[in-house]
Amino acid sequence: MRRPPRGHWALLLLVLTVVITALAFEGWTTHEVDSARSKRPCSTPIPRAADTGDPVLRIGDGRIETAGMPAGTVALTFDGGPDPQWTPRVLGLLRAYHVKATFFVHGSRAARHPELMRRIRDEGHEIGSYTYTGGDLGAASPLRARLELSLTQTALAGTAGVRTRLLRLPHTTAADTLCGAEWAAAERAAAEGYLLVAADRTSRKPWQGVVSQFSQTELGYREAKALLRDRSVQRFTTVTGGLGRPFRNTQAPLAQRLEGKGLIWAQDLGHAFTTVMAWALGVAGALSVLRLLMLVVFARAHVRRLHRFRPGTPRLRAVTEPVTVLVPAYNEEAGIAATVHSLLASTHPHLQIVVIDDGSTDGTAAIAESIGDPRVTVVRQPNGGKPSALNTGLAHTRYDIVVMVDADTVFEPEALARLVQPLAHPAVGAVSGNTKVGNRRGLLGRWQHLEYVIGFNLDRRMFEVLECMPTVPGAIGAFRRDALMGIGGVSDDTLAEDTDLTMALWRAGWRVVYEQSAVAWTEVPGSLGQLWRQRYRWCYGTLQSMWKHRRSVLEMGPAGRFGRRALSYLCLFQILLPLFAPVVDVFALYGVLFRDPTQAIVVWLGCLAVQMVTAAYALRLDREKLSAMWTLPLQLFVYRQLLYLVVIQSVITALLGTRLKWHTMHRAGTADPYLLEDVPDRDLLTK
Repeated sequence: MRRPPRGHWALLLLVLTVVITALAFEGWTTHEVDSARSKRPCSTPIPRAADTGDPVLRIGDGRIETAGMPAGTVALTFDGGPDPQWTPRVLGLLRAYHVKATFFVHGSRAARHPELMRRIRDEGHEIGSYTYTGGDLGAASPLRARLELSLTQTALAGTAGVRTRLLRLPHTTAADTLCGAEWAAAERAAAEGYLLVAADRTSRKPWQGVVSQFSQTELGYREAKALLRDRSVQRFTTVTGGLGRPFRNTQAPLAQRLEGKGLIWAQDLGHAFTTVMAWALGVAGALSVLRLLMLVVFARAHVRRLHRFRPGTPRLRAVTEPVTVLVPAYNEEAGIAATVHSLLASTHPHLQIVVIDDGSTDGTAAIAESIGDPRVTVVRQPNGGKPSALNTGLAHTRYDIVVMVDADTVFEPEALARLVQPLAHPAVGAVSGNTKVGNRRGLLGRWQHLEYVIGFNLDRRMFEVLECMPTVPGAIGAFRRDALMGIGGVSDDTLAEDTDLTMALWRAGWRVVYEQSAVAWTEVPGSLGQLWRQRYRWCYGTLQSMWKHRRSVLEMGPAGRFGRRALSYLCLFQILLPLFAPVVDVFALYGVLFRDPTQAIVVWLGCLAVQMVTAAYALRLDREKLSAMWTLPLQLFVYRQLLYLVVIQSVITALLGTRLKWHTMHRAGTADPYLLEDVPDRDLLTK
């Protein structure tokens, strides 16, 4: 035995941290996080020194200088992009007229289309900054404003290998639109060495000299084409070319170019991740809804099968043969008396009850012996685990029908008689009963009650219809003794001996069925720690059983049918989906907070509605009250995440080859249904 692994929690935390960082960065670049999409209304005009009508501004040393294009000169500028559809067409147009232009680009778009940036550079055009995402710097937070500029420089260095000192503030046209908060943003940018480039008013004629402003769209392409045909213009050039100043693009240092490459990879990774996660979220949601619909459809088919007699179906005799009940017990003094007394009160005529005390250190054996009924036999053995106790019990059985129960289970009077009836069919080797939660008063108990009714019992109805029942629960199950002996008894190869046993019966050619009317009440964990230990053992044991019986997928007959149906279902819905659930939950939360909260909430409410309808139907089939449904929405925020983490822990434990030991659970003896007030048909049970 090795200690269960713990370092993987740090790995999971690291993965979630990377995921959250990638989502936050992608959301920031698409204006979903720290959004600055709209421009604030101007509260003050631009300074009088800047309000000359000229579109180019230099701010520094307490002075404001403005400049414009000389007469007959047009500086062609294109905002946004690069766009994979229209940027190449704009470049082709400029090449046809043998002119150069200035492209004010978004850093995020440049990082996404580096090939277009290299083409712009190689064809001799000037590159300016239009900020990283096109966010309004006047409305942006100080952190976002700094990043909008610095990340754009990094992106330009990584894609085109250049640095620029030309800046056009988004959501601005003429210089007088740099008013209010925009002027403060312009001053901060100028302090970093940027030359601010606006545009001339549309009323100014091209022959007078203008800085034009076009978008990299179809409209911008058509307007630029029309301007290039204007014969009144003597010269088309870049912004710095029209000003007669040196080219404002310089080669970026090697360190910044490498940093830019990293930014490109990070943005590509973030974009790819969000795309994949959007699809994964859709697929996971669709599969979850599909599973719920399958459960309802097959449950309905199971109900119709029970109430409809098909012509040609043989009428089976009632099973009245004596039954041996095996009760393995380890430190079960809190509930052993209630379990044995409920069995003795059974309406089945002939019983042998064998209590196997598996080395208990409390009064379990003494309490069982004190019952004083001749039908009860107490067998003591050194502690060897539940499989060993069951095999010891098999050695003391006197009858051909064996019922295995947990020592914290309370049977209804008719449960035992109903449980063994399907064994009248000679092909049936085992029968699963209907397990219900006894201690369901608290929130955790109600969550487990819903899980038993919806997850376990609806699953069993579906498995019954598909003929691939993977587990006869240890709390209540009936077996043919010769079927058990034929597979060598109860194996201790796994921690889920009931699942291992059931799968072995299928592979031996026996059928396993579900008897929903055989009801037994069990005690579930009363704390999150106990629940974790129980589900950890269950999940790990199920993984072991699936691996042990994996070859059933290739076998013929009942074994192959079981393997291809049950193992595929378990692998998809109980292993793969839970493994991705934490990341999907993070992405779903991201959608609620930063993308389209209305759409995300509508989708969530839709899935919740499907679950509520399924829960109501399951509770109705089990004749349970609907009052427990109010806890279902809360279950999605705590309980479900705990079960997902259990699966992750179990899978990593299995991959690392760690072998677990049994985890004991503290019993409080609260499985007795007579202690509950909301048990269906309580008055009938009391009688």
